[in-house]
Amino acid sequence: MKYSGWPDPGTLVVGKIDEIEDFGVFVDLEEYEDKRGLIHISEVASGWIKNVRDHVREGQIVVCKVLDVDEESQQIDLSLKDVNDHQRSEKIQQWKNEQKADNWMELALGDDVDDETYTVVANELIAAHGGLYQGFKQAAIHGDEALEDADLESDVCDSIVETARENVSVPYVNVTGYVDLENPSPSGVDGIREALTAAGGNGDVPAEVDLEVSYVGAPEYRIKVQAPNYKTAESQLEESADRAIAAIENEGGEGEYHRERRTDEE
Repeated sequence: MKYSGWPDPGTLVVGKIDEIEDFGVFVDLEEYEDKRGLIHISEVASGWIKNVRDHVREGQIVVCKVLDVDEESQQIDLSLKDVNDHQRSEKIQQWKNEQKADNWMELALGDDVDDETYTVVANELIAAHGGLYQGFKQAAIHGDEALEDADLESDVCDSIVETARENVSVPYVNVTGYVDLENPSPSGVDGIREALTAAGGNGDVPAEVDLEVSYVGAPEYRIKVQAPNYKTAESQLEESADRAIAAIENEGGEGEYHRERRTDEE
């Protein structure tokens, strides 16, 4: 995916050098549709430059800083010397990540997705998370919750989450489920407390797992699990719910596990 607009002055852009002249270097901007910039010879490197080709070559991928944009004259002035090594490395990695996410979009939406649909979905992810890669990364970590602010159909969200979970490497993942607990027996509130303690694991939850049980609105309670991978997270979530239901039933009450929230927002 390429942006259809113009880069803002001060931003970093990735480009490919396609023409070298004595006065400067022309660069095709890799992230923007039909946009080309110029690095004046004075912005190629610090100090006096005898031959521009001693510093750059045609076909080279470079990271430049946008100095000025004149949309009327279709001119973008760039600087190569104003980008340090750290900025260059970080921007190249960001660019590569967006290319990966571009491929993930095709996996999620299908190879035959039309440009309009692709653009709509991409813009929603960018608006919600600042970029395609971040959108997929957050979907991999938080699931459907990461896409709540994106105006997308549920089947599209499900496909994005599924694709993200299969392709994005993340340090941890979050899953959420809910359990309804009702206890009309004499143990009442104390029985529910016992069930919630059981849901929390009584200290037996694996060290790499963070499990939290919280009140949502009677009779609903939220179970949030953070774990290194989805298999572990889903397993711990279901086990937590099973413990709570077994405990409340032992008190003479009833319990029910579900993945979607039923009560109104707090």
